[in-house]
Amino acid sequence: MPRQFHIVDVFAQERYAGNQLAVVTDAGDLDGEQMQAIAAEIDYSETTFVTGRETDDGWPVRIFTPVEEVPFAGHPTLGTASVVRQHLADGDPETVDLDLQVGQIPVEVRVHSGEETLWMSQQSPSFGETISHDELAAVLGLAPDQLDDDWPVQVVSTGLPTIIVPLTGREALEAVDLDRDGYDTLVDGREAKLVHTVCRDPRESDNDLAVRMFAPYFGVPEDPATGSANGCLAAYLSQHGYLDSPTVDARVEQGYEIGRPSLLFLAAQQTADGIDVEVGGRVVPVARGELL
Repeated sequence: MPRQFHIVDVFAQERYAGNQLAVVTDAGDLDGEQMQAIAAEIDYSETTFVTGRETDDGWPVRIFTPVEEVPFAGHPTLGTASVVRQHLADGDPETVDLDLQVGQIPVEVRVHSGEETLWMSQQSPSFGETISHDELAAVLGLAPDQLDDDWPVQVVSTGLPTIIVPLTGREALEAVDLDRDGYDTLVDGREAKLVHTVCRDPRESDNDLAVRMFAPYFGVPEDPATGSANGCLAAYLSQHGYLDSPTVDARVEQGYEIGRPSLLFLAAQQTADGIDVEVGGRVVPVARGELL
């Protein structure tokens, strides 16, 4: 039978920017194989499926890339929460809880920089292995001196393990030419499949960082805006004092190299229990329709 779906642009300042997301809102009778086929057909970085009504754990949601289900992803979390708030929930709740494979993720509506934005609290970060700069330089098609030796290349996770790679500047960021064979070797046997490059040389003077994220393993050669990876980045910034403080309040641009300019807001602070991480951004409605 026909099923409603919505298309939104997440981490976008305007329509047709940011990261596209399709949200299927009445997917309770679909199995995983059917969901995967729909996600492959739509072919966005992710497609989400709301599989039931809200429970004490939140709204049950499954997330699929074009090739695989994932337990957590950032822009699908914000985008799905926006669709739930506008089309499924009673009233206009200020907080929407999603029940994902990683657990309950709350999404809160706030006014930030004069605009309504959605913010998600991510899981407490874990910090994994460090990887040699030379290995990542080869994978990224860069010279070794284009990686910033002052900072480690490290695996960080707030739900989806990510390799954080600091670069020397935007020239290096724009020069990245991912070697697929090298990438496959890098991620083989590692939980971390996302490679997230960062520099302190954004295009816009109001922003603090510029990033690019690559995840061919999940069928995403390059992502326009990545909430999960930027949550890992927020934790990394706090842990290492990358922005000269353990407290993070940063604006991050992404997606320019692939024609989908995006803006993400990062917040992190250290507490007695670890590091609290939040990622925020705007969600812009684009279209809605039915799957036949």
